[in-house]
Amino acid sequence: MTAILDIQDVRKSYGSYAALKGVSLSVNQGEFIALVGPSGCGKTTLLKQIAGFEEPDTGRIAIADADMAGVPAAKRPTSMVFQKLALFPHMTVAENIGFPLKLRRTDTAEIKKRVGQMIELMQLKGEYLTRYPRQLSGGEQQRVALARSMVSAPKLLLLDEPLSALDVKLKKVLQAELKRLHRSVGVTFVHVTHDLEEAMMLADRICVMRDGAILQLGTPADIYYRPAGSFVSGFIGETNLLPITVTERTSAGLFYRAADIVDADGRIAADLIAGNVAKGPALLMLRPELLRVLSPGDVADGEIAAEVTEMFGKGGTVQYRARTPGGQMLVVEIPGTSSLPMRIGDKVRLGFTKKDIYVFGAEA
Repeated sequence: MTAILDIQDVRKSYGSYAALKGVSLSVNQGEFIALVGPSGCGKTTLLKQIAGFEEPDTGRIAIADADMAGVPAAKRPTSMVFQKLALFPHMTVAENIGFPLKLRRTDTAEIKKRVGQMIELMQLKGEYLTRYPRQLSGGEQQRVALARSMVSAPKLLLLDEPLSALDVKLKKVLQAELKRLHRSVGVTFVHVTHDLEEAMMLADRICVMRDGAILQLGTPADIYYRPAGSFVSGFIGETNLLPITVTERTSAGLFYRAADIVDADGRIAADLIAGNVAKGPALLMLRPELLRVLSPGDVADGEIAAEVTEMFGKGGTVQYRARTPGGQMLVVEIPGTSSLPMRIGDKVRLGFTKKDIYVFGAEA
């Protein structure tokens, strides 16, 4: 793969506050990268550095092998879609979409042609060209903003939470449209979002940030099932972290014991263990949907006794909270059915398969 964006040791401070602390990131041509993390983690600051709205204090940003130092935003091969769409209210849809080309003094006939192509790509009706933004729905305005950002054929499309203000149903529709658009045009997307489900749905890779640094960069499956540590595991979806004690660590894996877990052999294979795990305290991660309710006679690689304390219906799934004898609270999520397999107060056996767990250091 060819890197279209290369960020090396970028640092940015505002007075005594360090917003970016030596961030390095390489994004491949045609890739969809999502930047996620808590508020103030530096993801929007990083996007501004890429766009050229701000310059890093130190470090290097290159787009298509060209160093962007000193290159103003208007001269960079990037385009940005903001949370507030910033469509010009006094301009028609056609004028809004064609505005970046007009700034570049593109021929009028060429502008008309490319605006038409964008309308078709965004699946907007031709009669919308003469309408004004106020005459469009929120989803239609979103498509116009995307069309305006794409009309100049940028090498990088930067998205700063463009779907966050939409209602849930419309957001789902536009998430699918964004995925289709990315697949259709092959442009590299860098997408900042607080919606973790959105990042999992759309991105080829997810970059998890905290306190101005990248904690983990990987595929959605890597981030979800093989997180770098407890922060990443808890930030990307709900999870169960059970304290264990590693009694022996070898190249083949480890042996462990845990107060609340009955394990047939007490062994975990090396490919299920993070690199920072050593002899002593560690955490065993189990996602809620990977725990199952055991019936009498069922056997599992690992088993946990618990008492159901709460239940939440979520339509397609049912989520339970259950407490172990040692006081550990577990989250269990199973497919929704018309008959509930557990009720509050039930004593249950919860089972898991070894291949579904992951272990990382207690301080991760």
